[in-house]
Amino acid sequence: VPSGVCGCCCGAFRPRYKRLVDNIFPEDPEDGLVKANMEKLTFYALSAPEKLDRIGAYLSERLSRDVARHRYGYVCIAMEALDQLLMACHCQSINLFVESFLKMVRKLLESDKPNLQILGTNSVSTIQVLSVSMCEIFCFLCLRIRMAGIKGLQGVVRKTVNDELQANIWDPQHMDKIVPSLLFNLQPGEGTESRSPSPLQASEGKEKESPAELTERCFRELLGRAAYGNIKNAVTPVLMHLDNHSLWEGKTFAVRCFKIIMYSIQSQHSHLVIQQLLGHLDANSKTSATVRAGIVEVLLEAAAIAASGSVGPTVLEVFNTLLRQLKLSVDYELTGSYDCTTMGTKTIKEHEERQLQEAVIMTIGSFANTLPTYQRSEVMLFIMGKIPIPGMHPTLQPAGAQDFTKHSVKNLMSSLHRVLQVTTGFQSTNMLTALPSSFLDPLLSFALLEDAHIRLLVLEILVSLIDRHDNLPKFSTISIISDISVLKLKMEKCSRQDNLFMKKHAQQLYRHIYLSCKEQSSMQPHFEMLYTLLALISMELANEEVVVDLIRLALALQDLALASEETLPVYNRCAVHALSAAYLNLICQLTTVPTFCQHVHEVIEVRQKDCPFLLPEDIFIEDPKIPEVLEKPEGEVLFQQAKVTEVLGGSGFNTERLATPYIPQFTDEDRLSKRKSIGETISLQVEVESRNTEEITFEALKNAIVDTVGMEEQERARRRQVVEKFQKAPFEEIAAHYLTFFFILISMKLFWFYSCLCRPPPSPSGTITAGYGQTQSRSVPVYEMKFPDLCVY
Repeated sequence: VPSGVCGCCCGAFRPRYKRLVDNIFPEDPEDGLVKANMEKLTFYALSAPEKLDRIGAYLSERLSRDVARHRYGYVCIAMEALDQLLMACHCQSINLFVESFLKMVRKLLESDKPNLQILGTNSVSTIQVLSVSMCEIFCFLCLRIRMAGIKGLQGVVRKTVNDELQANIWDPQHMDKIVPSLLFNLQPGEGTESRSPSPLQASEGKEKESPAELTERCFRELLGRAAYGNIKNAVTPVLMHLDNHSLWEGKTFAVRCFKIIMYSIQSQHSHLVIQQLLGHLDANSKTSATVRAGIVEVLLEAAAIAASGSVGPTVLEVFNTLLRQLKLSVDYELTGSYDCTTMGTKTIKEHEERQLQEAVIMTIGSFANTLPTYQRSEVMLFIMGKIPIPGMHPTLQPAGAQDFTKHSVKNLMSSLHRVLQVTTGFQSTNMLTALPSSFLDPLLSFALLEDAHIRLLVLEILVSLIDRHDNLPKFSTISIISDISVLKLKMEKCSRQDNLFMKKHAQQLYRHIYLSCKEQSSMQPHFEMLYTLLALISMELANEEVVVDLIRLALALQDLALASEETLPVYNRCAVHALSAAYLNLICQLTTVPTFCQHVHEVIEVRQKDCPFLLPEDIFIEDPKIPEVLEKPEGEVLFQQAKVTEVLGGSGFNTERLATPYIPQFTDEDRLSKRKSIGETISLQVEVESRNTEEITFEALKNAIVDTVGMEEQERARRRQVVEKFQKAPFEEIAAHYLTFFFILISMKLFWFYSCLCRPPPSPSGTITAGYGQTQSRSVPVYEMKFPDLCVY
């Protein structure tokens, strides 16, 4: 009793703010905060803001004492009072009060009672300033009490508008704690739900949110506030988390995370995420194929979201990285190990590497689809430059190098084809730029490889580039069409640039079409692509001269089928006959020459009655109707070159050119043509003028032309012999033959070089006259030379 009396007597002498604080606490904590006394305390704090820091310190003292004594009802009342004071007071001394508040929150969060931790977390949302050091506590809570920890992190993220905090929260030491804590709550598991990572929509019932939904919302807010320089610090922990927990292999969660990232960050920063993913792919180049495939899958999805901003300024570097991974995958598949010295014992599954290669090819196409048209051409040239040349892989044995080249060529051709497939609208008005020599020459060099799949890819790439009026789908199958007007083909007059292109590359294209028909491994898709290629050339690039050459080529294919009885199987010979018939049926209707159409239709009718296996309807089907033995066709079932020349000559076509059988050329020009260019005319004139013994008459000019054609035939024969020599002769014989020329050339160059060194310097004193009126330079030492005064200092 004496102590109570002392307390009662001394209470009047206590500071007023303490008395007001004590009065808000009821005798029974279940009664809650005394609202009337709380209003008095609030009025006092607003009237005397200098006392606010003391009020906060005293409340913090009482809360600590109540926590220690397990009087949790009074703890809740103290936090409620603090919240109301924070909401009401906005004076300059609020920061001092906030320090006391943060001490109280920290005290609650560090306790081992979940209810107190949740109470401290909920109080965070009532203030405008937070300490970044509290992130560690919230990250820990994300693992123990999910909703409380996530709300705490969300409060930290929302306060990044303050300069002091914004300068610190993006530091790696903080992001390495915040991001993994959020990703842990995003992972599918107990108490979590997978939600679509499309752009966030407003949630009607926040109280019903699951931890995964709240985490996603918090993660989006964090990424949405990331500036250009903070993207790397925000994405790096994501990559490390996926690595540490082996989450790339499942693909689903990794894709979901990066969809959230790509939708949340600012669009102009998308390429930074792509670059980090590419760098991470390079860093994991020796991990399992499933991990690399997971990263590539994420790249594919990220590129589709980022659209035009996905590649960024380093366009070719993106494709260089993907092509490098494609090459490494082929290498791993063939060698069976990632590194012969360190990881040779690790087993590589071939089917996983092939799945990775397909994923990389798809990703290359996805990235190409985000580029403007002019950059797509550069990318195709870049990919073509990466195709390996047989025998140029030094790290493998010859057999391994051959397999490596075959797989690499197939994959890179597939990449080119994928680029063309996904880049809708890629139509160039100028074929010289769409198919430059640097692209067309190496492309056609692979059109005659033994691998049928590579040849088919080359043909598909060619027809995709040549088709500029969307006529390609109309030639999906080969058939005899009686009226091509039903196809509604789109055609335009051949431009000057197209004429130049055909003048430069026509013979090259014809030769590869002809030789492709000689391949024994060619099947129905190859012949369909060859027919499509011939049809597109006729509509996109044809002038009168090209039409004549295409007709000659079709007739030459018929002759090829007749002459290949021993080299080609029955199906291939029938297919070549059917291809020739289908194309002549198309070209005769495009030329609109009635007599030509009549001859073609007569031959087709005879074939329909006597030998339908020479027409596409019986050959290019699932079950071809071919005879066991094909007798050599004769007479009316064949297209006659003389008849074609006659009917087309009456319509103004070049009969001399039509009457000349087509022979595949190794040069770009058609040497069989009697039509000479200006350069050929000048050379002919010089040749005639050099013949001093002959008179320049009509007969002399005629003989000169005939002789020139004969010389051309001899030149062709000589070139054919050289090619055959390089194809069949042993390497030692070729090396010994050309080594002699090499030594002679070196000797001549050395003699010229030493003669230049030993030549006496020119003399400024002039020359001296030698015998017989010849002049000879006089060699004078340098110290005896007399220089003009203007040259001497």
